[in-house]
Amino acid sequence: MIHSMTGFGDAQFEEGGQVYHVEIRSFNQRYFKASIHLPDDFAFLESEVERLLRTRMTRGSVTLRLHVRTLGSQAAVEINQAAIQAYVAQLREAAGEDSRLTIDLATLLALPGICQTPELTEAQREHRWQFVAKLTNQALDRLIAMRATEGQALAADLRRHCDVIFASLGVIRTRLPGVLTEYRDRLKARIQELIADSTVRLAEEDLLKEVSIYAERSDISEELSRLSGHVEQFLGLMTAPEPAGRKLEFIAQEMLREANTMGSKAGDVLVAREIIEVKSAVDRIKEQVANAE
Repeated sequence: MIHSMTGFGDAQFEEGGQVYHVEIRSFNQRYFKASIHLPDDFAFLESEVERLLRTRMTRGSVTLRLHVRTLGSQAAVEINQAAIQAYVAQLREAAGEDSRLTIDLATLLALPGICQTPELTEAQREHRWQFVAKLTNQALDRLIAMRATEGQALAADLRRHCDVIFASLGVIRTRLPGVLTEYRDRLKARIQELIADSTVRLAEEDLLKEVSIYAERSDISEELSRLSGHVEQFLGLMTAPEPAGRKLEFIAQEMLREANTMGSKAGDVLVAREIIEVKSAVDRIKEQVANAE
């Protein structure tokens, strides 16, 4: 089933006075591209999070953010008292006997090594990965559900454009037999008009030869067949279980190529008009499949 690449999902979890909130957004992108934003003490999980995203999405620009909010007194970080004492001692020594020396606490806390995050044990790292993975999967469930809903609307629109193409191809097939007959009649009438005041006679075999040359030059039966096959393959891929966005883009490009070839060969006004309808529908398809996973 076709999915859109646009979606949003989030999930939240609270434990030990801390609230963890994961947000995932996805947008159009030819290939898969992940942008992961984690707090510094969760940075070690970045590669694992990206690997998890790749197992559930194959295409799109994906942005994941983990927000951590600490409640109550646990929001306080650990202060390195030994480092503070060392900084103060150095500052006093540098100031000497100057009684005007003051030490700004906020500036002191911003110095390197004062506020530090405690080292995590292996068990703590594993625990963090477990709940981050759970949150990420929950957010992905919601995002993918949104992408699936968007995909249904996208698929319906693509089918409408395919129906337009099939309808135009049907008109062209019906029209083609009459194109040669009309060309033959016009050519014969024009030649007879030109030789009306002369003794020259129209040779039927020459007329047939000219018509056959025109028929060969303007024959689009192969293009009609290939284009119909492309549209059928396109519709089949839309219902396939695996993501097919890049394949759909390629087929849409091939559909446009066949339509352009038909347009260059068509010498009939009605056929040319239907080919314009086909090309217009293919252009819309190309625009839409750029958002299909």
